[in-house]
Amino acid sequence: MVRHLGLLPALSLSASLVVAPAMVSAAPLQLTGTLDTRYSDNAAKTHVDEQSDLETRVGLAINYATDPGQCNASLGGSLAYSYWLDDTFDPETSTDLGAQGTCQLAQGLYWDLSDNLSDVRRTSQRPDTPDNRVRKNLFSTGPRYVLQLSRTDQLQLSAKYQNTEYEDDAQQDSERVIGSVAWNHLFSSTLNGGIDLTTDRAELDTGTEIDRNTASLIASKAWATTQLSGSIGVSEIETEAGGFSNKSDGLVGSLSFDRQINPSADFYITASRELTDQTSDFDVRFAGFVFNLQQTTAVEVTAIRAGLDKRFSNGSQVNIGVDASRQDYLETDEQEERVGGDLRYIRPLAPRWEASAGVGLSYLTYDSDDSDDTVSEVDLGLNYQASRKLIVSGRIGHNQRTSDVVQREYDENWILLGVDYRFR
Repeated sequence: MVRHLGLLPALSLSASLVVAPAMVSAAPLQLTGTLDTRYSDNAAKTHVDEQSDLETRVGLAINYATDPGQCNASLGGSLAYSYWLDDTFDPETSTDLGAQGTCQLAQGLYWDLSDNLSDVRRTSQRPDTPDNRVRKNLFSTGPRYVLQLSRTDQLQLSAKYQNTEYEDDAQQDSERVIGSVAWNHLFSSTLNGGIDLTTDRAELDTGTEIDRNTASLIASKAWATTQLSGSIGVSEIETEAGGFSNKSDGLVGSLSFDRQINPSADFYITASRELTDQTSDFDVRFAGFVFNLQQTTAVEVTAIRAGLDKRFSNGSQVNIGVDASRQDYLETDEQEERVGGDLRYIRPLAPRWEASAGVGLSYLTYDSDDSDDTVSEVDLGLNYQASRKLIVSGRIGHNQRTSDVVQREYDENWILLGVDYRFR
């Protein structure tokens, strides 16, 4: 089913019109092999008939970027093979790979190519287990032309073909054509803004057509320690299926805020609101967002995440994040909401030893059955740097879900032992 393997997720950069090479510096090839074994006392995360199992996982992580030049490319991600001793699940290969490339064909003319291959959850109403995941491949390619009208004005024209395929035939694939025109004005060396007009048409393999038109004001501003960019506009989406059509419109926008509070602390906010469908790249661009793949209609999605990264003089660090998301399915009037947060603390104990602790909490609301769920996760870890290339690690954790729907509840305790070896 997955025909386009190897080239990465397209970043939707309609709000960022300053043209620069895709990669400004090369990243040496990094290859890391992993081997870990995870014991769970409830491997399938079920409410009744809990079964323990031992999962063995062999993986490879890769990170690479070419030297700057007329063509630039990068590759990053991981793949792994998992085997369950007591056959709770069939052996499987999991993937999270992405690549992207840009070539300058002529003055101002570029060709972009990207691909993202990952395992996504079918629905957040079920636990994150292999039988609730499906492989999604999102391929994108097309030309981009940048015309410098003056020292302060720039016009960008782009066209893109996007193909989304799921490994499971039960999910709907799509083909999408996207076109955009954007004008950007440089008000000062640190402030620019303009207008972006985008239109796209998606056709699902069932014959359903989804048309979307968006007009946005875009801007970005930079200070010594702060960067701010965003867009605000209106969007209209129309779905045609079986001779019937449904049209919706609404306010859309995006926000990206990064601030270096001091040399040891960084704060960020990222947010987006779009009218789209589940075959789009929204879940790629907004990591952690889970579409309900059982819904194939147009959807209004809103997601926001804020975080703080703090480093201390003793080498320890803390990462705090909070997030919220909402999905409004426009044809069925169903809604799903999520509010959550997570915290991770890492502290060196000795020259070769490092301890970590993490906690996560999510609150989910489902309008379809008027239910609320709470998911909590906690873990403790210990790493030993055996050599410059070899790390031995151990972790223990507890996962729990409580719900108004008793069949969705589970408790799980787990232990993991693993090794990471960096080949280069």
